[in-house]
Amino acid sequence: MIWIIVALVILALVFGPGLWVRHVLRKYSKPENRYPGTGAELARQLLDRHALNAVTVEISESGDHYDPDARAVRLSPDNFHGRSLTAITVAAHEVGHAVQDGEGYLPLKLRTRLVKVLMPMERVGAGVLMLAPFAGVLTRVPAVGALMLLSGILLMFSSTVVHALTLPTELDASFSRALPMLDRHRILKSPDRPHARRLLTAAALTYVSASLLSLLNIARWWAILRR
Repeated sequence: MIWIIVALVILALVFGPGLWVRHVLRKYSKPENRYPGTGAELARQLLDRHALNAVTVEISESGDHYDPDARAVRLSPDNFHGRSLTAITVAAHEVGHAVQDGEGYLPLKLRTRLVKVLMPMERVGAGVLMLAPFAGVLTRVPAVGALMLLSGILLMFSSTVVHALTLPTELDASFSRALPMLDRHRILKSPDRPHARRLLTAAALTYVSASLLSLLNIARWWAILRR
């Protein structure tokens, strides 16, 4: 019974943040026409007000994010075209990252460098994990397969490290950049401000929820290694 409770608690900790983030983003995506301008239009407006005219606003199928290499704010189709509170708030959050970049915000620079170094290592780790069982069989040395499994797990853990180090940067983009911008330019309808805070919290936790989910893969391979 205790193990069942422990398992349920772990599942809640792993899946809970992601479910909450998706719930909040979906909840405030209605009504779709709450604001007169779209997320893309607001992003462009805020960028121009911060003299970031060279930063582009693009539609993206790979989710909402800011690309510091391309200097582009990228929004999902719903937030690019949408006029909901979610579209407006998420757009402001991503502009927050552009402002960080424009100011030379050190944590964002460090995160960008880490992503370039560690994310390829995650793909290498996945490949090592796939080859590990065959290595043990071909060499007839079980320790070789076990060592490859351990190496693969450590390489995959790199993505979790990146996501964990991302949180301060995300919180700064939400509450030191986006929310003050929304307040300063009087973008939000008065009743929406507390809801916008929830949305900005959800935007900041997006990478954390992804990090927790990535731990499931690591735990699964660790269980294989211990057999």
